[in-house]
Amino acid sequence: MIRTRDDDAVRVVTIDRPARRNALRPEDLTALRTAVAEADAPVTYLRGAGKAFCAGADLDVVAALDDPASFARAGQRTARAIADAETVVVCGIDGAARGGGVELALAADLRVATPAATFAEPGVEFGLFGAWGGTVRLPRVMGEGDALDFALSGRVLDADEALRTGLVSRVVDDPRSVANAIGRGKPDALRAIKRRVRDRRDDGTQEEAEATAFADLVAEHGDDIAATRGV
Repeated sequence: MIRTRDDDAVRVVTIDRPARRNALRPEDLTALRTAVAEADAPVTYLRGAGKAFCAGADLDVVAALDDPASFARAGQRTARAIADAETVVVCGIDGAARGGGVELALAADLRVATPAATFAEPGVEFGLFGAWGGTVRLPRVMGEGDALDFALSGRVLDADEALRTGLVSRVVDDPRSVANAIGRGKPDALRAIKRRVRDRRDDGTQEEAEATAFADLVAEHGDDIAATRGV
């Protein structure tokens, strides 16, 4: 199941199936998509309950699927909802992230691990691969060489190697503290930064959109900007 709690500037979204290492069924993907898409808080903090972040797809469900492509598309829609959300999505990873759990984390704006976090795409060991957008996002995040090594080998990365490859941005004891710190930023500035960095259009179009967004923020926060002069 998916639990949500709104806490000041942060919506906390918890994947809560610890007995199954937070493995996801179709109904969980739908609930997660809704929890992120409907967030009003400037920041959404995505976490797993218990000793794992997320084991990915529930393999008991996968083994019984009549239409595997539909399940893959449901995971893709959920990952896309995370990537496209108005809110900044910070993924706090404590314990194991496997398969689809890695793919959902890849869609987040920031991945923050604890020293206990581990990562793997083990599907290759039993004839599968990450189909929730993982083959698209993984090389963007890690670079093609590290992405292929990670996905083809099925090997487990610890937090330090995940940091080295760019799979995570930070390794800290309390990932929630990073979400809280980001939540202290101006919400419209946070949204503008996310949109601009994630813009996949040509450079000229992106630069014009960047200039327009900058002008809008100056107009909105002129008094605050003036107050910081000389600081």
